[in-house]
Amino acid sequence: MPSSPAHPFSVVSGDLTLQGDHWPAVGAQSGTTPALLLHGGGQTRHSWDRTAASLAARGREVYTLDMRGHGDSDWAPDKEYGLEAFVADLKALLGGQSRKPVIIGASLGGITGLCTLGEDPDLAAALVMVDVVVNVEQKGIDRIKAFMTDHVDGFASLEEVADAIAAYNPERRRPKNLDGLRKNVRQHDDGRWYWHWDPEFIRSSEGDEPRRHTDPERLAAAARRVTAPTLVVRGGKSDVVSDEGIANMLELVPHAEIADVSDAGHMVAGDDNEVFAAAIVDFLDAHAL
Repeated sequence: MPSSPAHPFSVVSGDLTLQGDHWPAVGAQSGTTPALLLHGGGQTRHSWDRTAASLAARGREVYTLDMRGHGDSDWAPDKEYGLEAFVADLKALLGGQSRKPVIIGASLGGITGLCTLGEDPDLAAALVMVDVVVNVEQKGIDRIKAFMTDHVDGFASLEEVADAIAAYNPERRRPKNLDGLRKNVRQHDDGRWYWHWDPEFIRSSEGDEPRRHTDPERLAAAARRVTAPTLVVRGGKSDVVSDEGIANMLELVPHAEIADVSDAGHMVAGDDNEVFAAAIVDFLDAHAL
C-alpha cells in the first residue's frame, strides 16, 4: 500500500527551531493514535523514513523530528546537549499536540522519551524504546562513540562514508546507490562530506560527565513512574542491550513488553525494518492504540 508524501513542520523550543516531517495517514480510522519517531544520537529524522512510510501506509499519522544539533534542526549555541535539553525540546513539541502520541525512540530518542513520559505521564499514550534500556552495555556505547569521533574531520567522498558505515555494521548490505547518504551528510566548502550533526554533541559526553546523555539515576527514577504501555524492541545482535539490561528494565517497568528482532543490531529499524514495523504494529494493535 503506498504512503502519502511527508510534509515539513517546525517547532520552537527556547531559542532553537527544530525541524521535522509529518506523514499523513492513508485511510486512517478515527481514534488511531499518532506516532512520534525520535532518532538516535548522530542520526537524523531520515533514519525513520521507511518506518514512517510503513506506519502511515497502515493508517497511522506519523511525525519524525530532527533533535537539537542534528539534521536540519538548529545547533545549540551554548553547546547544551545534555538529557535535560532533549527532554525540554520534546516537551515543547508534545505540549502543542492535540492528541497524545505513542513515542517511538531509538537510543537517545528512546531515553528522551522514557524520561519525558516518566516525569510527565500525560504527554504521551505509550512508549517504544528501540535497542536502549536504562543500564546499557558500555562496550557497545564506546563502539558507537568511536565510530562517531573517528570521522569528525569528514570524508573525501560518499564512497568513504559508505565504507565507514559498512565497517561499523558489516552485516548490513552496502548500498549500491549512495544518494541516500546525502540525507545524513553534507558537503562543505572544503569539498569534504561531514555528518549532519553538531560535533559538540559527542564532545559534550566526554570529560567529567561521560554519561550525561543518559543520566542513569534520573532515567531509573523516571522508569519507575511509567504507567503507559511500554515496549522495548531489542536487536538480537546488539552489543548495547544485554540480557542483564533487559532484566533490570523489567524490574523498573514490570509491565514492559519485550520484542526481539533477531537479525538486527543496534540500528534495528535500518537492519530489519519489515520485522521491526510489524512488532510496532502488533504492540499498538494489542493496546488498541
